[in-house]
Amino acid sequence: MNALSTKLIAEVDRDGTTQRLGFKDRKPGQFGPNGGFKAGSKLEVVRKVPAKRTGTRVRFWPDTDIFDPDARIDDGKVREHVAQVCFLVPGLKVRFHDRRGAEPREPEEFVAKGGLADYVDFLSIGEPVTEVITLFGTGTFVEKVPVDGRMTDVERTCKVDIALRWVKGYDTTLVSFVNTIPTREGGTHVAGFERALTKAVNDTLLTTTKKLAKLAKQGKDRAEKADVQEGMVAAVKVTFAEPQFRGQTKGELGTPAIQSIVYDVTKDGLVTWCESGGRRTHVNAIRDKIAQAVHNRVAAKQSLEARRKAANLGSTGMPDKLADCRTHGRDAELLIVEGDSAAGPAKAGRNSEYMAVLPLRGKVVNAGKSNLKQVVENAEAQALITAIGAGSGRDFRLEDARYGRIIILCDADVDGSHIRCLLLTLIYHYMRPLLEDGRVFAAQPPLYTVKVGDEKIHAFSDEEKARLTDELCRGNRKAENLQWVRFKGLGEMDVEELAETCLDAETRILRRITMNDAFMAKDAGELFETLMGNDVARRRRFLLENSDLIDLEALDV
Repeated sequence: MNALSTKLIAEVDRDGTTQRLGFKDRKPGQFGPNGGFKAGSKLEVVRKVPAKRTGTRVRFWPDTDIFDPDARIDDGKVREHVAQVCFLVPGLKVRFHDRRGAEPREPEEFVAKGGLADYVDFLSIGEPVTEVITLFGTGTFVEKVPVDGRMTDVERTCKVDIALRWVKGYDTTLVSFVNTIPTREGGTHVAGFERALTKAVNDTLLTTTKKLAKLAKQGKDRAEKADVQEGMVAAVKVTFAEPQFRGQTKGELGTPAIQSIVYDVTKDGLVTWCESGGRRTHVNAIRDKIAQAVHNRVAAKQSLEARRKAANLGSTGMPDKLADCRTHGRDAELLIVEGDSAAGPAKAGRNSEYMAVLPLRGKVVNAGKSNLKQVVENAEAQALITAIGAGSGRDFRLEDARYGRIIILCDADVDGSHIRCLLLTLIYHYMRPLLEDGRVFAAQPPLYTVKVGDEKIHAFSDEEKARLTDELCRGNRKAENLQWVRFKGLGEMDVEELAETCLDAETRILRRITMNDAFMAKDAGELFETLMGNDVARRRRFLLENSDLIDLEALDV
C-alpha cells in the first residue's frame, strides 16, 4: 500500500500505548500538527490505551501519478472481501464504516462464528437437499527447503477444513483457500478433494441404490465427477506454512503433498458421515440425487445424439420451423412466438437481416419439475436449445449463442403468461447465463388500440385505456364514438400493427428479464421452485399466504 501512496500513516495499539509511523513519498518519518514532515524511522508514542487492547489502523492517500484522479474505492468489493475473511476466520469481528459522502452511513459489523459452514450456507442457492457437512483433519509432510544455504528436510503440518452440502439444481459452487488466500484456479488441494469425493460416493453411497441396478449390468453405474458435483456447494481451506503457488497471482496451489492429505481427510470424513454421522434422510436424499444424475446422463446422452439426427432438423442442423436470420451475433434477435398464427405476421413484419422467428406448438416442458431426460425429449425445449446454439446446463457457453437478444412474444392473457413462465423456467434451469447477461426480454403488446383520424393509439392496460379515453374526449368527441379494439392474441394483429408494437426497435416496448447478482438469482430460484417445482404443499401455502393480492374479478376463468 505504501508503494502506491503519496502519504501513509500507520498506528498500532500494543503494550498499553499507541505507536505511530508516517510515510511521505514512501519515506518513513513523522507528520507535524501543521502538516510538516520530519524524516526518520523512530516510532512516535501518541497516547496510552488499555494494556489488553491491540489493533492496527492504516490511512493512505493514493498516488495520482499511478491511479486515475477520479478512481474511487468500491465499497461493495471491500464489503465482499471483509465478509469472506470473517467466514475464513471464525469469530473474527470486523466493523466496516464508510464515512464518504454528505449523508452519514451506519457502520456494519461482520462476524461468522460458524466459519466455512456459514459460508456454504451463504453461497447456497435453492432448496437444500442435505445439511451442511463439515470435515476436519490434519496431516504432515516433509519437503526440502533452503536453510543457511543448504537444502534441509522440514516437516510441515497441514490443517484441512471443508464444508459442503447439496441443493436442488445442477450448478456447482466450489471455492477454495490456502490460509486466507482465495485460489480461484484450484490446485492440489482441490484435486485431492474432488478425487476423494467421487471415490467415496461410488464406493460407499451408491453401492446400495436400486436405481442403478440396470446400468450396473452395462457397466455404466459409476458416477462421474460432474454427477457427484451436480448441485454441490463446497468450500475447501488448507492451512500450512510456506505454500507453493503456480504463477504470480497465487491463484493455484502447487504443493504436491497437499493432495493426498486432503484426499484422506475428505474420503474418511465423508464415509463416516454416510455410514453413521449424517441423518439418514439426508444420506438417502443425496444418494437419490446423484443416482438420478447418473441415470439422466446416460439416458440423455443417447437421446441427445438421436435428437441431433432427428427428422425435425433441416439441412442446416436447425429446427425446420425456425425462420432464421441472415446474420448472427450480439445484434441478432430470436423472437419466440405462440404457434403459427402469430408466426405469420411476425415473419412478414420482421427485419430478416437480424431477426429470427421460432414458433412454439404447444407448451414447453416444465423444467422446474422435470429431469434432464424429459427436457431433452421435449420437442419445443429442444428446438429452442438447438436454435440458440450454445448448449444447455453445465455445458452452456454464452459466447456460442447465435443471438444477442431472446425476445418472448406471448399473448397478453393468462395462457400467454403461463407459456412465458414455462420458457423462463427452462432458461433459468438450463441456460441461466442468458438471464445473468441481460439477454432475455418480454415484448409488451398492447391490449387495446383505437384509430383517431390517421393516428393509431395503443393502450397496454384497462387503466391506460380509461385515461386515454378521458384525454381524447376533452373536446367535443364522445366516448361512445371511440372504437376501441381489444387484441385477443398476437395472431389477430395485422403485419403493420405487430411490427409497430413488437418488432420495430424505435416504437416497441421490451421488458428486460435479468438477474444481476447472486442474491437476485437466489430469490428467483426460490420463487421458480415454489411456483414450478414438485412440492405442491409449498406452492399451495404460497398461494394461500398471498391470496389477498389476487383480484377475483380479474381472473380469466
